[in-house]
Order: sequence, then structure tokens, then C-alpha cells
Amino acid sequence: MTSFLVALIVLLPLLSAIFLGLLYLYCIKIKKVPNWLFDTFGLSAPFLSFLITLYFLPKMIDDSEKVFFYTAYKWLSIYGYDINMGFMLDRLSLFMAMFITFVGWLIHIYASGYMRSDSGYGKFFFYFNLFLASMLLLVLADSPLIMFIGWEGVGVCSYFLISYYYKDAQNVKAGNKAFIVNRVGDFGFVVALITLFYYAGANGFDYKNLAIGVQGLPIEVLTFIGMSLFIGAIGKSAQIPLHVWLPDAMAGPTPVSALIHAATMVTAGVYMVVRFSFLYDLIPSVGVFISYIGAFSALFAALIATKQTDIKKILAYSTMSQLGYMFMAVGLGSYSVGIFHVFTHAFFKALLFMGAGAIIVALNHEQNIFKMGGLKKRLPLVCFTMLIATLAISGIPPFAGFFSKDEILLSAFANQKYVIWLLGLITAFFTSYYMFRLFFIVFFAKNCKYFTKLQTLSRSMKIPLIVLAFGSLFSGFIGIPKVLGGSNFIGNFLNDWNLHVGGVSHTLELGLMGLNILIALVGIAVAYKKFFQYDLTLNPELKGVIWHKFYVDEIYERIFIRGIKKLSIFFTINIDKNIIDRLVMSSSLGFIKMGWVVSKMQSAVTRYYAIFMMIGVSIISIYLLIVLGYIL
Repeated sequence: MTSFLVALIVLLPLLSAIFLGLLYLYCIKIKKVPNWLFDTFGLSAPFLSFLITLYFLPKMIDDSEKVFFYTAYKWLSIYGYDINMGFMLDRLSLFMAMFITFVGWLIHIYASGYMRSDSGYGKFFFYFNLFLASMLLLVLADSPLIMFIGWEGVGVCSYFLISYYYKDAQNVKAGNKAFIVNRVGDFGFVVALITLFYYAGANGFDYKNLAIGVQGLPIEVLTFIGMSLFIGAIGKSAQIPLHVWLPDAMAGPTPVSALIHAATMVTAGVYMVVRFSFLYDLIPSVGVFISYIGAFSALFAALIATKQTDIKKILAYSTMSQLGYMFMAVGLGSYSVGIFHVFTHAFFKALLFMGAGAIIVALNHEQNIFKMGGLKKRLPLVCFTMLIATLAISGIPPFAGFFSKDEILLSAFANQKYVIWLLGLITAFFTSYYMFRLFFIVFFAKNCKYFTKLQTLSRSMKIPLIVLAFGSLFSGFIGIPKVLGGSNFIGNFLNDWNLHVGGVSHTLELGLMGLNILIALVGIAVAYKKFFQYDLTLNPELKGVIWHKFYVDEIYERIFIRGIKKLSIFFTINIDKNIIDRLVMSSSLGFIKMGWVVSKMQSAVTRYYAIFMMIGVSIISIYLLIVLGYIL
């Protein structure tokens, strides 16, 4: 029974999604269903899943080697090779599932207020629960093949939710872009799975057997598998060069952005690398490459965020940047540090998006920060909670982001990857700068002439902000380093996967910590000088390479999209029309001519029918005479 509860963590939101889908169909075809009924199932499923994860927590704390398995059924059996629909709960998957369900539940509560007047309320929660179930399947899968089902599930659900307002063509285009770009990354994942199966799957395709199977494989094979897997992670977690879908994904409702960026989807790539740590430990050179991609992605996104005007797109680029930090850590083997930042990021990023959503609702869905301003007194709760989240993402102690980001930078420095460390340090400056640029403009800028009356926020939108503010303030305390008198609970809980940082004295560690804080404070000071009490009658400068996001979309448009269009036109004219169509039409001409001959026989003229009958009788008679003459 205990093992079945592991599967129930996934099944509860999945069954809820199925029920909500059927209920919505009933609603649109037969009779209107009240929203509270959708709330009952949509909000209870993630909460019950969270309670189940809490049930397992003391069991995991007492026994560090304890792992729960549950096999639902045999999914595939090919010549005696079995692949089961199996679930696995170890310390890593438990930790991930805990904050996915908890933060996901808070986002569901928030969404119930945000989407209250939407005509597709039931459909939205169907997608939302299915999204959460897919992410939980990805995390709790006992094999990479089952993980891939959840991996594709979050991709499909993101497409549904990003293009939720499908009557606007731009939203559909954004959903298509996210779906297609992720398919590019998923191709790498599929290639990795095939190669992994061929070389290491002889004894089983679950993680335990694969960890044994990869031992002794040629370094070239391991490198190929590791790089192919990382291509999948780049797509899902929006790193260079497959990051272009993430800002466009802001087309969906704001609760969707919060769920994608805080609890699901984009963190899947980081989790996948950590889950395959048994592989990446054998190819440290690939890990260093991952770390460099993360560092450059972090700085690249932070630079772009400094020039954005859409509040949600600023936060989208901040997510890409923070994911870069996570990859910096896991690439260097500091797996617990990367997961620690995934954890703290879930709280302050959910709070930032939900605070932004509250502002957008209050301002009748305005998203341009230069059309806001002076909201401190008019939205005091939103201002206070977003300040906490902004301090957390900026790495200011004692807020959550400080502890996890400091550990990432320390790991890079201790491993003598000074370029990665420096890129992370520069990114920390730009992070605090662009986040406080947003904060000062939205809440303290003057001369805003766009809004005189604000929409009222519902209680279901306010309460999650308060809870997440506490998380953004206190969640970092589970990873207080020993130099500050802590025990680094998160590192110990995850079996101390953090790469040892030998060679760094406590004095140097404290010095590096102080430098990180100083850099963040300088970023805040620069933002304060430029944007506190900013005059909104001044038009922002909307030009330059950074404003145009380094022209990456334009480059992709010219190289790939136009190239594919030209190629499709070539095939349409030269292959489809001139070869395939001609072959098909020429073969059909014979049938057309035969039909024309037969149609002449169906003239409805009696004398023609009599002639045809006489010809037929004559042919049969001649045939019989010949046959009988031959026999006789």
C-alpha cells in the first residue's frame, strides 16, 4: 500500500484532469457547471499529492538509502525484454515532488482568482492539472523512457496553455514556437535514449541497471550520450541556442507563466542532468561544457532583461538567467547546489510572476512597466511581497536566493573555473540591476497618466503571495553553509552530492560571499540612481543590439525559417507537382479512359444493349464450342 502511494502522487492530478475535462465537455454541451466544482477538484488534487510527499519525508530522513518502487503494469514486452510503467521515490524525486506540488498548489489557488471570469475556466484547470501530472510523472519515473512520457506531456500542455487565448493569432504563433523549438531539443533526447538502450540497456532500462551498464563504455559513446541528453535539456530549460521560445511563452495567462517557470517544465532539464549524474560523473569534460553554456546563458539573458519593457518578459529572461546558474552548478558536479537553487527559485519566481499578474489584473491587463508607476501606495501588499522576491533573486541575505546562488559561485571558484565564476559574478550585478529597475519603475516612478482606477484583487490572489513571501525569505535556511554555522541540510539530505570544495579556506569563502553581496548592492544602487522616482513622461530608449535581443530571432528567421520555406517551395514545385502529381495523374488517366469507354455502354439505348448482349452471347458460344471440340 505504501508503494502505491508513490503512484498516487501522479495519479491524483491526472485523474482530476480527466474528470475536469469531462466536466467541461458536459458544461459546454449540456448545462453550465459552477466554478466552485472545478475548484474543488482542480485545487484539491495538487494539495493531496503534497500531503503524500510529506508522509514519505520522515521515512526518507530516517533512512538515507530508502527508495520506494511501484510497478503499475507491464507497458512493453518485446522478445522477453520488459519495460514497466514504474515509479521511483528516492530523496531526489521526493524533494522535487514536494515543492512542485506545494508551489503548484499555491499557483492553482492564485489561478482560481485570476481566471474567475474566463469562459474556459474548466478547460484551463483541466490543462493545469494535466501539466502538473506530467511534471510529476517526469520526476517520479523509474526509467528514462517513462521520464520521456512526462517530458513530452509537459511540452504538449505548455502548447495548450501558451496558446490558450487561441483567437489571437500571435498567441497561437507563440505556442507553435515553443512546441517546435522543444521538438528540436527532444530529438537529442530521443537519440540519447536509443544510444543508451543499444549500449547499456541489456539488463534493463531503469536507472539502476543503466548506472551499471554505462560503466566501461568507450568515452566517445558516453560523450555522445551526455551531449545528446543535454540538447534535450537546452530545449526544455531554454538555454542558448534554444532559448527563443521562452519570452514568447508569456502569451499565455500569467498563472501559466508562474507554473512553467517556478514548478514545472523549465526545471526539467536541470533535473534530468542530475538524474543522469551516474553518466555525467564519467564525462567531466561534458559537465564543464554544460557549465559554460549555463554561464553564458545566464549573462546573455540578464543583459537582454535590462532593456525589456514588458514585465512578464523581464521575468522570463530572469528565469533563463537563473536556470543558467543551475546548469553552472550541476555541470561542475555540484548537484545538490543546483537542486537547491531550483528549490529557492521556485518560491521567489512564482512570487514574482504572481505579483506581476496581480499588477496586470489591477491595471486592466497592461504589461508595459513604463505605463505603470507609483503603485506602492495603491498596491501595498503586492509591493511588499515583490520586494521580498526581488531581494531574494538579487542574492541579498538572508533571503532565499542568497544562499543557493552563493554556493553556485563558490563551487565554480573552488573548482578553479574562474571564467565561469566571473561570468556568474557579472550576471549577479545585472540581475540586481534589472530586477530593481523593474521594481522602482513599477512602484515608485512618477507622473503615471494611464490609470486612475485599479481593479480589485481577490483574496485567492493575495493569500498565495503572502505564503510565497515567507518561502522566499526562509527557504534558503535549509542550505546554510558550515562557514555560517549551518549544517547544509539540503546537501546532506541529497546524500551530499555537492562536489567537495577543498582548497577554499573559511576566510576566502567569507570574502567571496562578501564580494557577491557587494556586487548585488552595487547593481541595486545603480538601478536606484537611474529609476527611483523615474519620470514616466520620458520615453525609454527602445533601440540597440540588446533591445533587439542580439537579433537571435532575426537570425533564425533568415537562416532557418526562410530556408525551410524556400526548400518547401522547391519541393512543392519540382517534386510534388512535377513528379508525384504527374505520376498519380498519369496512372489515373488510364482509369479515366476506361471509365469513358464503360460510360458509353451505359447509354440507356435499347438497341445498343441488344448488340452488346449478342456480342457477349457470341463470345461465350464460340468459347464453349472450342472447348467442347477440344474435349471430344
